[in-house]
Amino acid sequence: MIGGDVSNIRLDFQEGNTNFEFRLTPKVAWFIEDNFAVGFEALIGVTTSDGYSNFDYGVGPVGRYYFPPKSTTTPYKTRWFLDANVGLFGSNTKVSGQSSTNTNGLGFGFGPGFAYFLNKNIALEALAKYNLTVGFGNSTTTNSVNIGIGFQIYLPSAKLRQVQSELQSSPK
Repeated sequence: MIGGDVSNIRLDFQEGNTNFEFRLTPKVAWFIEDNFAVGFEALIGVTTSDGYSNFDYGVGPVGRYYFPPKSTTTPYKTRWFLDANVGLFGSNTKVSGQSSTNTNGLGFGFGPGFAYFLNKNIALEALAKYNLTVGFGNSTTTNSVNIGIGFQIYLPSAKLRQVQSELQSSPK
């Protein structure tokens, strides 16, 4: 599974208060059992406005469990899932005229999501996630609820092994 989520995209053009906000969370994971994938994710987030800036970052393992459809009336193209992560995360904020705040440490996140499969290998998804960072800095905790949209590409492992085998056996 390769993909990511994009969230909090915002660009305001107000005179005297132009704002920009963007978060990107790329992911890569492998299915170790049916419906259960583990892997890694990263986070990069930027928010700026007049007199304010914030930078969020993080990296760590992620796990995802896809709930099987409960009935035959559930469209096969949709799946609910639960996403959870832990890792090293941080948030650094500067406001003009005030001291900056920062929290850097252990981050946790979890929340439900919904995937809509465009075909058997590509899904659009929505994810609502609670994030908490506990650590060091002049602010010992930060927490937020984040709603994101994204996509995932699901590569069948048998197909990947076949491509790898073909690449290794091709003449140089």
